[in-house]
Amino acid sequence: MDKESEFVRIIKEHQGVIFKITTFYTDNKVDQQDLYQDIVCQLWKSFDSFRREAKISTWMYRVAMNTALTKLKKNKKRGYSVSMDKIIVEETGNHDAEFEERLKMLYEQIGQLNILEKGIMLLLLEGKKYEEIAEITGLTPSNVGTRISRIKGKLKSRLKA
Repeated sequence: MDKESEFVRIIKEHQGVIFKITTFYTDNKVDQQDLYQDIVCQLWKSFDSFRREAKISTWMYRVAMNTALTKLKKNKKRGYSVSMDKIIVEETGNHDAEFEERLKMLYEQIGQLNILEKGIMLLLLEGKKYEEIAEITGLTPSNVGTRISRIKGKLKSRLKA
């Protein structure tokens, strides 16, 4: 398989990774599409240097988050928030209106975190282990654990208020 075909296959197979990052770090469809395109471009530029020492999804998360963070820093004068309309709650029938309201409040508070904290929480909510979050963010696993603990404390105090 040639390089371009392999890249297209990987993007199609793991496009959910890119979509999650673009959804989390943008507040409208146009910005989301722009960021998606920027991430794919960065993935292509770094494809040759991907050494396959990490999982493809880990590499993609790292490139996608770094691209999103870089773009956000360039546009820092604009405020960013996560719209609750973007958060999809899977209906299981096991929760009630109170649960839904608490979940909405949690995501609103996550939307107010700084850029790195949002990324860490996104990865944690994705079920990533501390080691993988560390690999993606460039932090150490113990630093990830410390930050998650602090973020949880911050969220708890905000949600109680």
